[in-house]
Amino acid sequence: MSVPKGDVFLAGVGGQGTLLASEVLCDAFLLSGFDVKKSEVHGMAQRGGSVTTHLRFGPKVFSPLIEPGKADLLIAFEKVEALRFAHFLRPGGAMVVNAQEIFPPSVATGQERYPQDVTERLRAVTDRLHMVDALAVALSMREVRAVNIVLVGAASHFLPLPEAAYEEAMMTRLPEGIVDVNVRAFRAGRELLRGQGTHLPIRGGTPSPSSRV
Repeated sequence: MSVPKGDVFLAGVGGQGTLLASEVLCDAFLLSGFDVKKSEVHGMAQRGGSVTTHLRFGPKVFSPLIEPGKADLLIAFEKVEALRFAHFLRPGGAMVVNAQEIFPPSVATGQERYPQDVTERLRAVTDRLHMVDALAVALSMREVRAVNIVLVGAASHFLPLPEAAYEEAMMTRLPEGIVDVNVRAFRAGRELLRGQGTHLPIRGGTPSPSSRV
């Protein structure tokens, strides 16, 4: 049975846990028998700047970098960051976007305005746009730091991995004291898109459930 392959682009703002989310995803793929490569761009992460991760998976991956117009899935932790990197998505690709708005310094100081038509512009990029309020879910759990894992849960519908792989990855990657809340955040994120007709935008076949490393 052929092993699927795909390219996932993650974009967020410094402090949102974008890099941790990508690490959980990588671990989940590795635990499920995939080869995976990733490359990170931190930018001005400490000052709320853009943070991006290129993540590629398949039977064998040689380069971690995704070319513009080639990503199967874009996971964005903030609306404008989704728009900023939308050109990486391939035609027919899926986009899972956190509805949260984080104003950059230029907007906070009144020098610029936050765009009011972001969602409409994203819909023009793909008809497979899924907006989710990951912040509201995290706040309902009284753990704002779980926004990233809520978003991973929502995006998991588009990836060829069982739920157990993500949970095992979190148990491996996260400190023991925060595993439980993050597992609950992941499950809550999955519920956000459950039943909305999501399906895999990735290429290739379906991995064997017994494919492990």
